[in-house]
Amino acid sequence: MNNLLKMVSAGSSSQNSLFRVVAIATTVGSGLLYASRSSDADSKTRILLSIPAPLCKSLSLPWQRLQSFISHSSFDSDLSNFGNLGFFSSRVSPAPPGDMKKEAPVNDKDGTKSCCGCLGKDTIANAAARVGPAVVNLSVPQGFYGISTGKSIGSGTIIDADGTILTCAHVVVDFQGMRASCKGKVDVTLQDGRTFEGTLLNADLHSDIAIVKINSKTPLPTAKLGSSSKLRPGDWVVAMGCPLSLQNTITAGIVSCVDRKSSDLGLGGMRREYLQTDCAINAGNSGGPLVNTDGEIVGVNIMKVLAADGLSFAVPIDSVAKIIEHFKKSGRVIRPWLGSKMLDLNELIIAQLKERDPSFPNVKRGVLVPMVTPGSPADRAGFHPGDVVIEFDGHPVESIKEIIEIMGDRIGQPLNIVVQRANDKLVTLTVIPEETNPYM
Repeated sequence: MNNLLKMVSAGSSSQNSLFRVVAIATTVGSGLLYASRSSDADSKTRILLSIPAPLCKSLSLPWQRLQSFISHSSFDSDLSNFGNLGFFSSRVSPAPPGDMKKEAPVNDKDGTKSCCGCLGKDTIANAAARVGPAVVNLSVPQGFYGISTGKSIGSGTIIDADGTILTCAHVVVDFQGMRASCKGKVDVTLQDGRTFEGTLLNADLHSDIAIVKINSKTPLPTAKLGSSSKLRPGDWVVAMGCPLSLQNTITAGIVSCVDRKSSDLGLGGMRREYLQTDCAINAGNSGGPLVNTDGEIVGVNIMKVLAADGLSFAVPIDSVAKIIEHFKKSGRVIRPWLGSKMLDLNELIIAQLKERDPSFPNVKRGVLVPMVTPGSPADRAGFHPGDVVIEFDGHPVESIKEIIEIMGDRIGQPLNIVVQRANDKLVTLTVIPEETNPYM
């Protein structure tokens, strides 16, 4: 049997290299580790690691196969072509609770020690087991004039026992130009092997969220919705779905950012934010759940950056919950439009702006209006570039998120807004929001 020999030389004062090689040898299991050291104090430690050739090849071949597989896949759900999706309110990553205490270790049944909130050897498996049965594979035939051109493959999650499935709009809807049209019937396959024909109930272009419904005479597994507002960078999460039509696939990673802005990704259109993770997702993962260690859905996997590794994005479940409420109430998502760009201010930004222009309003917090769209509701109300919004409909505001929450879905209703202008001039404006063009 041919063996691959690798040599590592390390100074006598550096033991990290030795530890790394030991870890490699322990991981591969069937490798052999040799180490020798001369009695000379200045000599180097020589380490030989013998790895069977078949095992060495197996460590690299999967990446080559996967790359080839992806490049030849004909799935419609190509995650690189999504432009204008939806917008989601911004929020600040929550700080650790001040009363957070370290839990004392407890002994599990098998004798191992674990603690509340710690990542144990079964944490990921238990979280996946809670949600896994509710994760479904979605397949939508494609074609025109009766000619089949393939299938759109994606994932979804049953979130209600009545057969309500949460997924991505681009999996089940055709975006022709900027208008959406239903792709037709949706073939749904559960992990237990049952198949159903689903019906598209609602879809939102901006957020790329859709609801599919199936009817079953037998009980259906469901998954619980959690809260994305509780996530912090570094929290462990699990991505589940059917990448490349491989059902029951699970990958794990951490939350990299809790409020990645669409502008950071070069996406135009309305403001929205995503959860950024390093979980591995591929074509077919779209619409699948992002799950926390408690087995709760905290996001909907939507896209990845093809030119990089470990850059995946999900729609926060808190935003999804609001979208679902709109679906139930109005059958669509109603978004008020003012026609002005906005920027959250903090003390550092304010200090910088005052250095550039001493007449800048003397405020501690607020929302800056750097641009106003001509002919928009904000323009007709009298907004000027440089205004700082300090009060919105009678409520003091410090962020765009607060303004979005106050507006809600109020269309055509007058809202009183207090702005502070250059040289600390206070002005009260009345604006009447219009509904956003869903195809804008």
